[in-house]
Amino acid sequence: MRKVGIASIGAYVPPKILTNNDSEKMVDTTDEWITTRTGIKERRIAEDWQASSDLAIQAAQLALANANLEAKELDLIIVCGVTFDYPFPATACILQDKLGATCPGFDLSAGCSGLIYALSVGAQFIANGMYDNILVVGGETLSKIIDWQDRSTCVLFGDAASAVILGPVDTGGFRSFVLGADGGGGKLLELPAGGSRLPASYETISQRLHFIKMNGRDVFKFAVRVMEEASLEAIDKAGLTLKDIDLFIPHQANIRIIESAAERLNVPKDKFFVNLDRYGNTSSASVGLALYEAFLEGKIQKGSKILMVGFGAGLTWGACVLEW
Repeated sequence: MRKVGIASIGAYVPPKILTNNDSEKMVDTTDEWITTRTGIKERRIAEDWQASSDLAIQAAQLALANANLEAKELDLIIVCGVTFDYPFPATACILQDKLGATCPGFDLSAGCSGLIYALSVGAQFIANGMYDNILVVGGETLSKIIDWQDRSTCVLFGDAASAVILGPVDTGGFRSFVLGADGGGGKLLELPAGGSRLPASYETISQRLHFIKMNGRDVFKFAVRVMEEASLEAIDKAGLTLKDIDLFIPHQANIRIIESAAERLNVPKDKFFVNLDRYGNTSSASVGLALYEAFLEGKIQKGSKILMVGFGAGLTWGACVLEW
């Protein structure tokens, strides 16, 4: 089996910024309330004409350029998310066409854990020798499914895309993957209508069921627990200890979740990379966007051991250890 690593990364956020002060004019909230409870100060919002593939192609083209690859050299495209352009065709196929690639592609839905799920899937194709260059993209336009009248959720989410090129490596690479799911908690974070269970109707629209619904308190408890458990399991599976990890890249959902996980793991908070203050929760784009910015800031060097961990709708969770 071949070793698999990250050949390059890229990310894109739309230029439009929605600050907490802007949110104060939309719903009954305050900058102080949002900042204290979430750590978020602003988030990026896609234009009306932008779908998830429009953000995804920007991140993908940057990742390709950073890898000195042409789109036609890609062997597979995996797009993860919760805000795909359409139920079908797959956003991965739309992205393939926009890039000018000729490879197969498919979508993967695992909520905010999507990127780690997708990385684990892509890594297996490369490890077994089937493919050499795989593009994994987390692309989200969550602003399209936010209820802007619901102050408990509308301040949390933002739009972004992140892209990773996977390839074979001689040294380093992924040391472990851990994936998990608990479908019994699915109702805690869902988009109730629009699928075959509740197709669009006058009733679903009038009841605002085509927007994100979340039980924040229970999701918080779940997130803190699984971030600790999944991190420890991934580190143990990699044959390492907590002290061996140079940088933690957590899903950027809430600063209090990240701080609680750091305390439970007894890891200094400065080992956790945080950029949610500027972007909010960007779901499947979150971990990749944080990884990209950590790399740009010089926090990742050759040989760095990185733990990425996420949680999300499903309920799902995932963690992986990567040696850069």
